[in-house]
Amino acid sequence: MRGRRRRHCRAAFLLSNLSVFSVLSVPFVTAQTNRAEGRVQRPDSTPVPGARVVLHQVAAARQGPLDSLLTDSQGRFRFAFRADTAALYLLSARHSGIEYFSPPVRIKPERLDSTVRIVVYDTSSTVPVSVEARHLVVAKPDQDGSRHVLDLIVLRNDAQRTRVAPDSLQPSWSGPLPRGTIGLEVGESDVSPAAVARRGDSLVVTAPLAPGEKQVTVEYVLPAGREVLDLGVAEGVPMLNVLAEEKNVVVSGGTLELADSQLLRGRSFHRWTGSVAAGESVHVRLPGRPRTPEWLLAALVAPVVLVLTSAAWYVIRRKRVSGAPPGQLLDALAALDARYLGREGETPTDEWRSYLAERGRLKGLLETSLAARGQNR
Repeated sequence: MRGRRRRHCRAAFLLSNLSVFSVLSVPFVTAQTNRAEGRVQRPDSTPVPGARVVLHQVAAARQGPLDSLLTDSQGRFRFAFRADTAALYLLSARHSGIEYFSPPVRIKPERLDSTVRIVVYDTSSTVPVSVEARHLVVAKPDQDGSRHVLDLIVLRNDAQRTRVAPDSLQPSWSGPLPRGTIGLEVGESDVSPAAVARRGDSLVVTAPLAPGEKQVTVEYVLPAGREVLDLGVAEGVPMLNVLAEEKNVVVSGGTLELADSQLLRGRSFHRWTGSVAAGESVHVRLPGRPRTPEWLLAALVAPVVLVLTSAAWYVIRRKRVSGAPPGQLLDALAALDARYLGREGETPTDEWRSYLAERGRLKGLLETSLAARGQNR
């Protein structure tokens, strides 16, 4: 108990340095006593004793851990804290070196969270991870004749264990990229960009892949002079879509057939949809005379994701929410506040407004992501 009090005192001293300068810029909020209690358990409801549980707060004046404790012999935990009604609270439990997050903690007095369940998983380097769906978006050629390709991949772990890499040299998942493409930029994904890389004509993911679905979005380039995008499929893809902006594109392979067109940012894309069995290939033959584009592929990322997740042909067994993992969003919020918090007087007005807007956006993404993960458990 004395150790916990000392931790609270040190935390209060450090956090006061962050919040003292922001009193004038933060709206008045009320505080109330709240509790968050529950249990850490495995998928089969077996309790996990001795697990480290952390209570996190995300607010305008502070963010980060508030308290932590170890679960008892029945996997139970209980926190009592003064809740800021303008803040977001969540819990995380660490198991086998991996952090698992709860949905946001309710702080309304009439709906206190007394039955929080944080499900954790044992790890395995052998449980299979399959491709649930894949979507290739091929843009018009750039001025130098090269084409940018947006590749959205949905991975699925149907096991009851988190897939991890067997060692530092091997990934937790890998899959083919179209042969002859170059470069790689990681877009909006459910894993850290640092855990996604290109090795030759393969895409590798080194992050742990918990049970359920994970979205990985990458962008690469088909060099000028190449008129065929050729993707070999090792393990089969039950849902594959190819969207091409140019006319006279020919797509073949698997059961792919020309379907309806998609309108993205006022531009029309022809779409082919179907499935591809293991060992088959997808061939996209492109026109030989490139045309100068009038757009930037980056501007299409958001509408492409929206169309792919909302259209009737995007068949996935449960609703998803695009965005970074909760831990990554928390890190982004912390980095943003570390740069700007308490510096309104020395920051240009437009830059300060941009900071507040970005902070609100990140907090909204965090709330949505955590809520979705809670519903899908």
